[in-house]
Amino acid sequence: MLKPKFKVAICGGGISGLCLAVALSRCPNIQVDVYEAADRFKEIGAGVMIWSRTWKILEQLGLGPAFSKIAHAPPDGSVATGFDFRRSDQPQEGFRVHLMQMPYGCIRFYRVDFLDAFVHALPSNVTHFGMRLVSYSQHAGTVSLKFLDDTTATCDLLVGCDGIKSCIRAQIFKEAFDRSGDSELLKFIDPVWTGTTAYRGLIPVESLPPLHRSIADPMMYCGKSKHVVSYSISQGSVVNVVTFASEPEKEGIFFDEDKAWVTQCTQQELLDCYAHWEPEVEQLLSRIEKPSKWAIHHLKPLPFYVDGGVVLLGDAAHAMAPHQGAGAGQAIEFRLRRRPSDNLPHALEAYQRIRLPFANHVLKESYISGSMYEFDSEFGDDYETLVPAIASQWHWVEDTSPESERLRALGCFRELAS
Repeated sequence: MLKPKFKVAICGGGISGLCLAVALSRCPNIQVDVYEAADRFKEIGAGVMIWSRTWKILEQLGLGPAFSKIAHAPPDGSVATGFDFRRSDQPQEGFRVHLMQMPYGCIRFYRVDFLDAFVHALPSNVTHFGMRLVSYSQHAGTVSLKFLDDTTATCDLLVGCDGIKSCIRAQIFKEAFDRSGDSELLKFIDPVWTGTTAYRGLIPVESLPPLHRSIADPMMYCGKSKHVVSYSISQGSVVNVVTFASEPEKEGIFFDEDKAWVTQCTQQELLDCYAHWEPEVEQLLSRIEKPSKWAIHHLKPLPFYVDGGVVLLGDAAHAMAPHQGAGAGQAIEFRLRRRPSDNLPHALEAYQRIRLPFANHVLKESYISGSMYEFDSEFGDDYETLVPAIASQWHWVEDTSPESERLRALGCFRELAS
């Protein structure tokens, strides 16, 4: 008789959940079910960037051609600009502080297109919409799921891809507190404000001067306690703009529960925030007619991702500030390559030992990077020490690879299982 398929339930249909679902759906001995709370897959209309290490994963999944079609330009491996850093918080023309270049450079996309590429690669029979998980329970190796509409399901492995406000993370740490009585564990349930407010907008390229730097290269316009990021997406037809204004002393506080994280604001509010910046920044911001305003949150670095047959992935595990463009890439860097039921606890422990310290490192460094761009770090605006420090923040992109980490995880698994 055929051995029953190993059942993986993925809660959440964002980038992390869909990438994992695409990978696992190709394994004939694994049954994949994606439970999405909304009535369809959807993403906000903004940009997303990845680096060479993530691109190589997409190629390994056979998705390189699909993502090449929707990138700002097809990635070819040549050295390109990661970011062009400028000092811009003055009325006169700014100046370059640092030019960061690397193989592949910054590969960027329209976020909606990025998600859709995974949707198109997903088998049609794995998705369940309108399924908001409210709780789960574990017994004898089976995970039972309960949804808001009172329907239920079971699985062998529950993967929490339910985002920064993850209900699965909340249950994991509440139950860990109940078992241990350690109140520190409760601090990992809710995300905290970084102290940074972001303004976002999209600009058609034709509305900008033809030689505006943002059209050709990803730009990082830096100023005291503020910075502006811009880069082209959608085959170079649109420029994505995200501006950041920080109050470093407020990092780590819990945001007012009654306040929305995302709101609309006036163009004048945006322009006032960056008044007296260099002309090309004002050119950008004056083209954003209806900016949105975001309270940027991140997680405290988690002490663990795994509890029995439940594991956290993506923003549920390591939601981070966007200052290294690493959120989407980190969400993609977890794939199960073989039947995990043979020794699930050891497989999940190997994942945790490799991924948790790496993702927590990127989470912490992403916040620190933002402080560097805004001259709020220990280096201030001493360019002689600041520039090397900024460059060192990006070593993780090339110092290791997802393949080397997979091999380390495999070695760890074998050691645990021996």
